[in-house]
Amino acid sequence: MDTAPEGASGRLRALPTRLLGQAAIIANRCTEKALEPTGSRRYHYALLATLDEHGPLSQAEAGRRTGIDRSDVVSAVNDLADRGLVTRTPDPADRRRNTLTLTRAGRTHLADLDERLEAAQRELLPGFTAAERANFVLTLNRILESHAGDS
Repeated sequence: MDTAPEGASGRLRALPTRLLGQAAIIANRCTEKALEPTGSRRYHYALLATLDEHGPLSQAEAGRRTGIDRSDVVSAVNDLADRGLVTRTPDPADRRRNTLTLTRAGRTHLADLDERLEAAQRELLPGFTAAERANFVLTLNRILESHAGDS
């Protein structure tokens, strides 16, 4: 899909739904390119960042906080645990639940991913000032918050 065809209809360029969809394609490309050399993907980053910010969580709670589907959480956690980036231990209060904890190696890997994703943000938003970027992030969060709970 050509994301910004020259001479596109003004009507097409005035539709936020279309523009956001096309911007998402570019954003995903920037993110994938930044993360590819690390062997990590967006779900890995989301889980690592959430554990870093909130501390140990049940696998189910980590999925809820990241918005990642349960089956995708399992796959991503398996990858992270196999790489020694998180530990997965039975919850002492409910042995049917797993608790995820970020490891030292996970924190180091997360710092690398943070740097790579910062570069991806610059690639996505070239020429944006810090204030413009912050305003853009606020606008995107406003859209997401106004649809929280929509399925």
